[in-house]
Amino acid sequence: MSYDIRLVKLIGGEMVVGNIADDFIEEPAILQVMPTQQGTQMILLPYGYPFDQEMHGKISMKHVLFEYKNCPEELKNKYIEAKTNISLSSGGLDLSGAMGGGMGGGGGLDLG
Repeated sequence: MSYDIRLVKLIGGEMVVGNIADDFIEEPAILQVMPTQQGTQMILLPYGYPFDQEMHGKISMKHVLFEYKNCPEELKNKYIEAKTNISLSSGGLDLSGAMGGGMGGGGGLDLG
């Protein structure tokens, strides 16, 4: 199965990652950025969290305010891992300097 994974910002301000199909964001995940003492942590959660623990549903593209030109490959891989429960090999990538001060997590999908 082929995925068209994109990073968008909705009109409500949420950053969402999902598979684009037929003018919808399918199985969306919300990307939350949290400042910590160590820098910035990014958490990938199902869009319906805390009431939905799995990624499902869809959001119409008419609710998208902005579509990022590029979605980082590491973020795409983590989205696929969370959606399929299959771990992808990262090839030893160091994410400590990626996307403004490192990625990590707590309470969601650990992007670090």
